[in-house]
Amino acid sequence: MASPRVMFVNHTSAIAGAELVLLDVVRAWRGATAFLFEDGPLEGAMRGKGLDIVKSRFGGGLAVVKRDASLWRAAPLAGRLAGVTLEIAGAARRHDVIYANSQKAFVLAALAHAVARRPLVWHLHDIIDGSHFGAGQRRLQVALANRFAARVIVPSEAAATAFVSAGGRDGLVEVVPNGVDIVRDPRSRDDLRRDLGLPAGRLVGVFSRLAPWKGQHVVIEALRALPDTRLLIVGDALFGEQAYAATLRRQVETLGLADRVLFLGHRPDVPLLMQAVDAMVHPSVSPEPFGRTLVEAMLSRVPVIATEAGAAPDILDHGGAGTLVPPADAMALAAALARVLDTPGVPADQIDRAEARARRRYGVAAMQDAVAAVIARVAGDHPAAGARA
Repeated sequence: MASPRVMFVNHTSAIAGAELVLLDVVRAWRGATAFLFEDGPLEGAMRGKGLDIVKSRFGGGLAVVKRDASLWRAAPLAGRLAGVTLEIAGAARRHDVIYANSQKAFVLAALAHAVARRPLVWHLHDIIDGSHFGAGQRRLQVALANRFAARVIVPSEAAATAFVSAGGRDGLVEVVPNGVDIVRDPRSRDDLRRDLGLPAGRLVGVFSRLAPWKGQHVVIEALRALPDTRLLIVGDALFGEQAYAATLRRQVETLGLADRVLFLGHRPDVPLLMQAVDAMVHPSVSPEPFGRTLVEAMLSRVPVIATEAGAAPDILDHGGAGTLVPPADAMALAAALARVLDTPGVPADQIDRAEARARRRYGVAAMQDAVAAVIARVAGDHPAAGARA
């Protein structure tokens, strides 16, 4: 039986967590199509994976509609949104399955589905709740999913629970954990630091795009209680969050920490930087649907401290594979960091459990197989999709 013809749809061409997952998924779909809203790094990366690219004439700049904003913010863009919807519908007629990889992509792909009559899979990379989305957007997403989606893929039970709690139909949901593969560098931590130009001494890392809900400001506040510790902040502001990046730099200056906080921006060598730190912090103040950097740190044998929200407790085996602290609690985070940093090689058994758990549960091949199975079932449930329009 021939593989279904799949069109992957993504609204941004910046590469953040959801796009990294998409790039892993499409490695198994050479020759498929990617429909992108705008120019940017994702286009080249998708071409490198062997995908054909269809690019919207109307989709550039739609990221100005924030996911926590009122739907009225989108009203001035109605004409362009309609244009993108019709473009998706036209391209979809040459495919068997539409695969929407982002929230904005899903909304327009759902409307396009009503025209093109091709089954729709939504890979939902978010926690649908009030901490992430406005009420109108939540209602719209859930209503469209219940009406038009053949399946909704989520990366964790936390994301599944949030979707159903928001009104989504439980029978739509397929939990497929994200896959993460890294190759650990054989150099010692000291050698890596020397080669990367990083300082000696106690070093903590945060690896994430800069955004208020990612919680970098909490780690900076916690650093005040750790006088012999330096902090690496790796990642840039995306999606219009440059004001938060400026706020972080002002916070560092105000607290007198400029000599102990290093802003490294976007780096292509994140796995090496992660292996060079003494602990990795995942400080999100709102629930995360997954936690790619958690798994990367587990595979890197680096101690992990994360906020107890979203998918993090499950990934870390509820404290068996890392340390959990309350969200937005700088003092609790500082105390946890002190415990980890003050105990050499600690805790070795926890590090072993973390690495084994990551390898067992979060492989890329397993994710690709699970996604392919969902797509095959959807295509099989809608055999008329195989007929060209």
